[in-house]
Amino acid sequence: MSISTRELKLTINGKALGPIEIPEELMMIDFLHEYAGLTGSRFGCGQGLCRACTVIVDEDNGTSREMRTCITGAHYFNGRSIRTVEGHAKRDANDAVEALSPVQEAFLDHFSFQCSYCTPGFVNAATVLIERLQREPVSRDQVEDVIEEALNEHICRCTGYVRYYSAVREVVTNTPGLVT
Repeated sequence: MSISTRELKLTINGKALGPIEIPEELMMIDFLHEYAGLTGSRFGCGQGLCRACTVIVDEDNGTSREMRTCITGAHYFNGRSIRTVEGHAKRDANDAVEALSPVQEAFLDHFSFQCSYCTPGFVNAATVLIERLQREPVSRDQVEDVIEEALNEHICRCTGYVRYYSAVREVVTNTPGLVT
């Protein structure tokens, strides 16, 4: 008996990867860890509930969305462009971090995490929210609701929710053009 494989080709954090032969049934979280060397996305519950494994899928129309990788096969991402938590910071020519993204910086400033296991999912969710608000700003009275909607499905076992929400609120309200 042999394991069936297929080629996978995608873009991760702006860099083309593949084609590479991988098992047909391989979950994306395992591909990221074992083939791409990107371990920032976390395997949490393995059922897609905690969302620590979330990555961002960049759509051809310029929008982005979250996708859970512990329950989604790697081949679903064939031909797509994704971002992991490693792809948010600005890097120099030697791939050294020059500056964190506004979301990452706010999470640090608010010490939004304790164990940090859930942080990659929260970073990606907040980033998708910020990108959505850049296209579709909301009124000030809607800020709390849109933050709740964006982060609500993410689970933090250390109860860092208040700090995560506070950090995202700061980014949303202090970034010109997101709130009308």
